[in-house]
Amino acid sequence: MTSLDRARPWLRAHPLALDAALAIGVLLCMVLGSFADPHGPNGPTFGTRAPGPLSLVLMVLAAAALVLRRRRPMAVLGCTGALAMVELSLGDPPAPVAMSAVIALFTVAAHTDRPTTYRVGVLTMVVLTGTAMLFGAPPWYSQEHVGIFAWTGMAAAAGDAVRSRRAFVDAIRERAERAEHGREEEARRRVAEERLRIARDLHDVVAHHIALVNVQAGVAAHVMDKRPDQAKEALAHVREASRCALNELRSTVGLLRQSGDPAAPTEPAPGLAVLDDLLATFRRAGLPVELARTDHAPLPAAVDLAAYRIIQEALTNVRKHAGPGARAEVSVVRVGPHTEITVIDNGNGTGAGGDGGGHGLLGMRERVGALGGSCTAGPRYGGGFRVQAILPVKAAETGATGEGTS
Repeated sequence: MTSLDRARPWLRAHPLALDAALAIGVLLCMVLGSFADPHGPNGPTFGTRAPGPLSLVLMVLAAAALVLRRRRPMAVLGCTGALAMVELSLGDPPAPVAMSAVIALFTVAAHTDRPTTYRVGVLTMVVLTGTAMLFGAPPWYSQEHVGIFAWTGMAAAAGDAVRSRRAFVDAIRERAERAEHGREEEARRRVAEERLRIARDLHDVVAHHIALVNVQAGVAAHVMDKRPDQAKEALAHVREASRCALNELRSTVGLLRQSGDPAAPTEPAPGLAVLDDLLATFRRAGLPVELARTDHAPLPAAVDLAAYRIIQEALTNVRKHAGPGARAEVSVVRVGPHTEITVIDNGNGTGAGGDGGGHGLLGMRERVGALGGSCTAGPRYGGGFRVQAILPVKAAETGATGEGTS
């Protein structure tokens, strides 16, 4: 970041300071210009004349007025224009007081509309150029007079161009913000509608089948001793209703899955008890993995599943993104009431956090956060990537035992 970039926010917050600096710069230019004589014996010369006291006073007043050019642009233009007319009518050759009027005209054009710019710009050009032609040195078409006309015209055009560009950029920004807001509103509306539809489906499935199960279970309990054949038939109905309910729930909840997600498992949820088998699959796939484990005590089901899934996701991302020749290290350590899971690699890619869609790290953090733990991930010093999760061993069994998106 350059010094100008660092100073830009301060200048935006203190525009008066910037205008004061501009006024000082314009004053120096006017004073230096007043030492130039355009009518020297061999053409324009510098240092052959000096400004008079009145010219100095007019230049100081005109430069001082520029300090307020943003707050009162019209008033500043009128003041600097009047001071320039006085100098043009009295000085021979005049000091360049008109320079301040040019700056003031630019400010007016940059902060007003185009019709106002045209009217004020034409009036300023006519008044200043006419004064110079009437009271200046002959001939009336000399280059000094044409220069006043040209500079005032260019100031009005440049100010109008700046205003137009600013309006164009603001319009683009406003359209982008409206479009973004519209997309967010549309996304929220669709999510709300989908949630409502799924909630209705779940309500219908659960209410219908649970009611049926309750009725049939009551019948079976009532006739179990006297009519066992009817009780068996009622229990068969209970089993059929339960099967239908599970199928419908699976179909409804399946709508929440991504298109590439695997089907719901039919085997018990994995845990650290099968961690060696998991690491073996990565070793067979060509990723050297070392394990350092000091905690072999059984963990709550939610913590055990979360630890397994975090290691699985981190190693998957190492395999995909760490680059050729990468090695990984996994550690499972018991630290007080917590279990600390760490996966590091020495790869030269994006490492364990390189999931293109961002779902890997997000899934880890959501899973760990549901258990009341913490998860951090980032590049290592010297290369590679590091994923660390701290899981509370006493986490509630109800905390995020599902398969979560990873």
